[in-house]
Amino acid sequence: MGKGYMGKILWADASQRKMETEAPAEEIYKNFLCGYGLGSKIVYDRQKERGIDPLGEKNILGLCTGLLTGTGTLFTGRYMAVGKSPLTGGWGDANSGGYFSPELKKTGYDALFITGKSEKPVYIWVDEGKAEFRDASHLWGLDAIETEIALRKELKSDKIQVACIGPGGEKVSLIAGIVNDLGRIAARSGLGAVMGSKKIKAIVVRGNKKTEVHDKIKINELSKRFMKDFKKTIPGAGLIFRFISHMGQLQRILPYQPKNESITYREVLRRFGTSGITAMSGESGDSPVKNWKGSGYHDFPAGKKSYKISDREVIKYENKKYFCFSCPLGCGGIMKVQEGPYRVDEVHKTEYETLCALGTLCLNDNLESIIKMTDIINRAGLDSISVGSTIAFVMECYEEGILTKKDCDGLEMTWGNVPAMLGLIEKIIKREGIGDVLADGVKVAAEKIGKGSERFAMHAGGQELPMHDARFDPGFGTAFAGEPTPGRHTIASHTYLELYDLERKLKDFKRLPSLVKKADKYKFENTGWMQAVGTKYMQVANGAGMCEFGLMVGGNIPLFEWLNAATGWSLSPEDYLVIGERIETIRQAYNVREGIKPKDFALPDRVAGNPPLEKGPLKGVKLDMNTLVGEFYREMGWDIETGKPSKERLQKLGLSEVIKDLY
Repeated sequence: MGKGYMGKILWADASQRKMETEAPAEEIYKNFLCGYGLGSKIVYDRQKERGIDPLGEKNILGLCTGLLTGTGTLFTGRYMAVGKSPLTGGWGDANSGGYFSPELKKTGYDALFITGKSEKPVYIWVDEGKAEFRDASHLWGLDAIETEIALRKELKSDKIQVACIGPGGEKVSLIAGIVNDLGRIAARSGLGAVMGSKKIKAIVVRGNKKTEVHDKIKINELSKRFMKDFKKTIPGAGLIFRFISHMGQLQRILPYQPKNESITYREVLRRFGTSGITAMSGESGDSPVKNWKGSGYHDFPAGKKSYKISDREVIKYENKKYFCFSCPLGCGGIMKVQEGPYRVDEVHKTEYETLCALGTLCLNDNLESIIKMTDIINRAGLDSISVGSTIAFVMECYEEGILTKKDCDGLEMTWGNVPAMLGLIEKIIKREGIGDVLADGVKVAAEKIGKGSERFAMHAGGQELPMHDARFDPGFGTAFAGEPTPGRHTIASHTYLELYDLERKLKDFKRLPSLVKKADKYKFENTGWMQAVGTKYMQVANGAGMCEFGLMVGGNIPLFEWLNAATGWSLSPEDYLVIGERIETIRQAYNVREGIKPKDFALPDRVAGNPPLEKGPLKGVKLDMNTLVGEFYREMGWDIETGKPSKERLQKLGLSEVIKDLY
């Protein structure tokens, strides 16, 4: 058995209701780590047939733990869901924090892979390494939170951890995710629909096995050293940030912008969580507004709108902090709305992406309503980004006369209409009326509605776009259109690269300037190296099971050193980036094998600034997507027309089997 990882994976055949244990070769771990590195390797190798139905029995759904999960390292409690995405038709993955991942690993398995399709609802019970299918007919129809509570009662244990689907996944909504910890969701790629199509209501785990490591003393030393720096604070950092976020004119009028600093971002997350950036993002141009056609301080200004759904306004409803497994930051929280029409007893703190998707994107500044919608969406097990994007799509179609009140089942889908938003969410969850048209996201909805509605469907390759405007940070544009999982904000951008502080870790890293002219953001040449380094680094982090915030809030985070101490390897940071490139490349190869080409992930014209906005901080900005994506592809050794990684690059990465598939 290796160090840091358990050395075993569990296969669950839902058609035959059989379980099988496999011990992957040691080289797989050394070449792909765990997380979705292991997941991508397993799924790529075992799912050879092209063009399979993502909702059919041949699709493999995997839940993978991180290599560093349970080793005593920090920020390493995330699990990764993997499989073919029903939204994009290509590689799909999503991840979530909480406590499910370490408990799955304690059962003795690094990952669980589900094949086949059950005729009746079942749940998978993995207890101390013993696994079985159990009937879940009595759970079918319950929401995700009710399901977890019912399972704890049924199994008479508070030590179990549950990953389940809600009604969204049961009804195979393509924007459904997988829910754990009473409302945390691996939300993207539509993998909750895959789980629902297999009639798997939940995966329940309980274990007591410890993760062995090569050098526990070294891990503890590294963690203590990191925490010494992590505990440092900037006096008045919260007040300074609040001033900037609420007086965002500074960000608009100054010709220079400072490099994003991890210690400042750390203070924001520590105090407010991701809700701390809502007003600043709305004011600066980072947040898409009015279905990506508006301007924050014109259509949703900080002084009148954005501040109502940001930082201190949000934490007024926070009862207690929430810390994921092995996390010293605690950016999460548990909220409560005690009275009024939007009363909620308990819900995870609404994050920036949700605040923006249900707020600025739809011109809704009613925070209590957004908290209520968060609870409804979490219980249904849906992706809040996709739900908000779908509502904004409907609102614009309504404004343009493509959809009428009759089409919307009597709902007046005007901008910011909270009762209509709530009504539409319920219809999407139940797949009733117009909700059935919308339950599979904006791409499918536009295809069904027609009448030119595709102009208002903001997606890349079928995945609704996240709440960071590529016209504010062109690196997001490269990620949205160039990554194997399109329309995603959690891999790489120029902002992230600044926060990663990689000049501390990599010998040949080009130092980023402390001050940058705003105009320099829109020089698209010579940016591919930045995107490539950032994405390789994030692949390593995902293989380790690390939260991205851990990389952003401490420039001295010893990710590579932790990996060596856990495994006994002696790899350099550059060696680990090669592993990151290998993970990224096999995910890309999966898409190429499925017949997906780079043009299939192209951004909507509006998102790329064609035509440019006529007002606001992003006035006149137009992205050169050919250059942005083209330079990233060249850095990765991928062909810009076909998406194929070159034979030479595949050979260098040790992926000779992929050469046979693609050539």
